[in-house]
Order: sequence, then C-alpha cells, then structure tokens
Amino acid sequence: MANIRDLKKDIDYLFFELISDCFTFSTLHGGDKTKEVQDLIEEAVESRNGFIEKANNPNGKDDPKLVKQYYGAIRKELFEKVDEYFTKLSDISKAK
Repeated sequence: MANIRDLKKDIDYLFFELISDCFTFSTLHGGDKTKEVQDLIEEAVESRNGFIEKANNPNGKDDPKLVKQYYGAIRKELFEKVDEYFTKLSDISKAK
C-alpha cells in the first residue's frame, strides 16, 4: 500500500485537475453556467478538505489490517467522488 503522503498527493492532484477543468470551462463558456460551476468548485474544495481530514485521522490506529482497509476505502471513495464531480461538470457543459 502506498503511504499517506502519496494518498494526500493523489487527493490534491485529482481535485486540482477537476478545479482546473472547471476554471477552463468557465473561461471558455462563462455566461449563465458560471454559478453552477462555482458551486461545483466550492463543493469539490469542501470534499477535498474532508478527504485530507480522513487521511490524517485513520480509524483503528493500533491494528495495521484495519488501517490498510481504511485507506483502501478512502482511495476507492476518492475515485468515485472525483468521477461524480467530473460527470456533473460534463452535465453542466451539455445543458443548454
């Protein structure tokens, strides 16, 4: 399993890419969709902070097996959440 520092780097990288895509979309399209994109960015930043908090405070610190499962669950949840946010951005771009 990767260490906690790598997990935090992955969290930052994925959310940075999402926010970067949101800013790019807002710059290119702007208009009435800007508010929706800003809301998505705010939600993503809150979620990013939550993932960092989870990474810093594992459950079952005394049992290595539980810690490994805990971080595996965080990683899985991270990818699902970021995919959900990219899907929301895609839906915003498709909306007329």
